[in-house]
Amino acid sequence: MYRYDELDQRLVDERVAQFRDQTRRFLAGKLSDEEFRSLRLRNGLYIQRFAPMLRIAVPYGLLSSKQLRMLGHIARTYDKGYGHVSTRQNIQFNWPKLEQVPDILADLATVQMHAIQTSGNCIRNITADHLAGVAADELLDPRPYCEITRQWATFHPEFNWLPRKFKIAFSSSTLDRAATKVHDIGVHLLRNAAGELGYTIYVGGGLGRMPMIAHKIREFLPELDLFSYLEAILRVYNRHGRRDNIHRARIKVLVKSLGPAKFTEQVEAEWAELKDSYLKLQPGDIERIRARFDQHSYLTPDAADDGSYDARLATDSRFAAWAKRNLRAHRQQGYAAVFVSLKASGVAPGDVTDAQFDALADLADRYSFGEVRNTHDQNMVLAEVAKKDVYAVWQRLSELNLATPNIGLLTDLICCPGLDFCSLANAGSIGVSQDIFDLFEDLDYQHDIGELKIKMSGCMNGCGHHSVGHIGILGVDKHGEEWYQVTLGGSAENDATLGDRTGPSISRADIAGAVEKLIQVYLEHREGPEETFLDAYRRIGMAPFKQKLYGGAEVVAEDEVAA
Repeated sequence: MYRYDELDQRLVDERVAQFRDQTRRFLAGKLSDEEFRSLRLRNGLYIQRFAPMLRIAVPYGLLSSKQLRMLGHIARTYDKGYGHVSTRQNIQFNWPKLEQVPDILADLATVQMHAIQTSGNCIRNITADHLAGVAADELLDPRPYCEITRQWATFHPEFNWLPRKFKIAFSSSTLDRAATKVHDIGVHLLRNAAGELGYTIYVGGGLGRMPMIAHKIREFLPELDLFSYLEAILRVYNRHGRRDNIHRARIKVLVKSLGPAKFTEQVEAEWAELKDSYLKLQPGDIERIRARFDQHSYLTPDAADDGSYDARLATDSRFAAWAKRNLRAHRQQGYAAVFVSLKASGVAPGDVTDAQFDALADLADRYSFGEVRNTHDQNMVLAEVAKKDVYAVWQRLSELNLATPNIGLLTDLICCPGLDFCSLANAGSIGVSQDIFDLFEDLDYQHDIGELKIKMSGCMNGCGHHSVGHIGILGVDKHGEEWYQVTLGGSAENDATLGDRTGPSISRADIAGAVEKLIQVYLEHREGPEETFLDAYRRIGMAPFKQKLYGGAEVVAEDEVAA
């Protein structure tokens, strides 16, 4: 866990005092709605359908037990008893009172948390692989690089008013679990043929109204040139990005309009002026940041794995089924990463109650070095659990309704708040997710179906990442009624791909059944249980799925959401 230094803490404390005064002046009528709007957004405060929504930054998804307890306190004291894990690894509260938001931010500051730059046209929360530092397929821990980038980006005067919001993600593993290719900038750590450490840089990804996959603009960037190259990219965007049309203001549109080659040429020209400047990192800079992360003292392999884990697998079938889905390999022998499922039946995907925050903090302290991670799939991870303790962790998670064995399965779906909360939404999402859960509640059936990523958004802004779902569901408004467009074949991983639209939108009453029909086609056509839904779709194409959804009638695609 990164520990604040004196400068970090002073910056956060001063921002709290500043926003408290801004809120006081607004409530006293001394600031207009428009004057206050940009100020509240820079502090993570939105106005939603029924109440303000406060988005709290969780850099690279990492939370301490002390921070978890504070989130539980905020849920109890200022909200309706729960918080929500977003697809940006952040935490959102949906019911705070405006006049109490400065108090929430002051409480957060006491545990080294804030809401700075979680909204607005600036560089947002830096995200990373949720298994960073523990993944068996990782080159090195990317979190120190995320942290130093976060410090560079916070209050950066040149990029405080970009044409549009800006998102950066890091990965250092063979499997991209950070969805880097659908970010404005994706950074992959690697070593070149000479063994030198550096980065592959992707630019121009993004979802929403005009979803696009990022382009690789540099195969290898030396380690110490990170800031200068990021600055070059941001300068080109800040100079040429559109400010006349909010829907065409993202860097992805600039990359597309210029073409990746021309965009890269401009970045390289800008970088040539910057790479030998004050922006060049020194070897000690990264080591200084790395040293501010707590180092864990692991047990020896024999002490961490005393044989009880394997014995429990052999004698407890429920535990074995959970372990198959919710555990991942750890780089340290004798340890495992334990996924905490936030996708139980009857619960909005990603929601965590105040009691669950507190209980997870206790589990983290006892079994996982006092740390928990948020995932962009809206789950959590106790990433450092000795195998001898996994059974006890499972038992406690089961008591907390946090042990549904569905990680990576059909009901482990991503879902934005939709019409239940969001003022931008065209259709509901949470209710549809429960309808799907009801149809596929049989976990044995889900295991037979295998890996399947359903991603759902209530509007074109794409907070639920529907464009890159194996099955994507997008809510649209059709004559005042809720309808849903369906896409197939998307992916946010190494083979990042945008989904293909099936055809006309489907009614609210029929959308869960449509998902069931798609699953039937997959099961009828797959070449054995090892072929995933995504692989099968890529092999057989759209035709059989469309036939099942729409029958033999001629299908004329509607255009409810023209790009």
